Amino acid sequence: MLWTTAGAAALAFLVALEFAARRYGQAGPLTHQVRELILPPKSGPRLYAGLALTMVVLTWRQRLIAAGAAVAIDLAFFLVRWAIGADMNFGNGALWVIVGCAVLALTRRTGAERVLLLKGVGLGLLLMAGQKAGDAWLLITSKTRPTVLDEYVLVADHALGDPSWLAGRLVELTDPVSTHLLHLIYGQLPLAGALVALYQLRNVAVERRFPRHHLIRTFLVIGLIGPAVYMMFPVVGPVYAFGADGGTWAAAHLWPDTLPSVELPRPMPFDEITPRNCMPSLHTAWAVALFIHTRDGSRWMRFAGTFWLIGTLSATLGFGYHYGADLVAGVVFVLTIDAGMRASARGWTRSDTLLVAHGTAVFTALVLSYRWLPVPMSEHPWISGPLMILAMLSVIYGYLRLTASEKPEATPPVPPGPHPNEARPELV
Repeated sequence: MLWTTAGAAALAFLVALEFAARRYGQAGPLTHQVRELILPPKSGPRLYAGLALTMVVLTWRQRLIAAGAAVAIDLAFFLVRWAIGADMNFGNGALWVIVGCAVLALTRRTGAERVLLLKGVGLGLLLMAGQKAGDAWLLITSKTRPTVLDEYVLVADHALGDPSWLAGRLVELTDPVSTHLLHLIYGQLPLAGALVALYQLRNVAVERRFPRHHLIRTFLVIGLIGPAVYMMFPVVGPVYAFGADGGTWAAAHLWPDTLPSVELPRPMPFDEITPRNCMPSLHTAWAVALFIHTRDGSRWMRFAGTFWLIGTLSATLGFGYHYGADLVAGVVFVLTIDAGMRASARGWTRSDTLLVAHGTAVFTALVLSYRWLPVPMSEHPWISGPLMILAMLSVIYGYLRLTASEKPEATPPVPPGPHPNEARPELV
């Protein structure tokens, strides 16, 4: 029942975004996803990551069949595109196989096996649709918010020592090595998340059930709630508001060499193209989620989570996409959401309620202070800066205490005899 409700809510949300995008003359997430059945996909690796998530419910023989079918379909598309001189890309095969798994679940499976396969299909499709939905959200923010609040965050960021300007200079000094590496880390964060999720879901095919809580759940809720905050607090980032990337709309072309002098912040008019996607930093939120979900993994998994967190934070600041205040808000945002998702999976306790309420209060206080108290914050940085960090640390401390008290999820024994699908080893 829960999965059915979640699926219906996700579909309704995507339909709403589709209509909203078409209102501004653009195709929505559903149209873009359907087009990728035939047209060159935007991201082939992401489509195959979605297929990999779907395949966690399949046996190894079925996985080989599914992967082989996806590659064969992609080769056929490649040959046709090469023959007609079309744009070359891959990933259509992965999407076709996921759709095929959905059809097989509805027509050839029954009971618990049908539900399990549909859950796998939904997981793969949600990873793909998440990017499309995000693109539609960003379009809506740029069309509906003609002014941005970057000057307010800039002034408030003085309390943290203006880290974006410092990081931007470091990236310039270490270019091109740092630039190429950080662009790779920043752009492939969803793929890294999919790999971590695959590690968490590696036993689903044997146990015939999903774990109560895993990374994809938190990733999706972050992407669902975060853009709503974008609408309430539109910010484009220093590289656009105060740098050359903002063109004629920028207040000045100073980032990252010179810090702008703003005494009394005001809303800035900005174009209808640049997304208002800074407050909070969702890349920071996703990277922190990836980090905390790798703590129970292998040594290499823990190393990868740490590496991606450091690289993402460096990229968000070093490329001028975010202010330091965005990152502080993003950390509080993700820990509050993940605590809520953990509680919803195992049952709410008083400690869960207190932590989620505390995180929500801290996040709200941070955002309101950026908007209404930026000047006092910049005038008293030795007070406001430590207070911001202490507020964030209080949520981190509460989260660590809560997760440390959790009991590990018990693994049910595997029933004797053949695997539920081994009696019919074909994909169907």
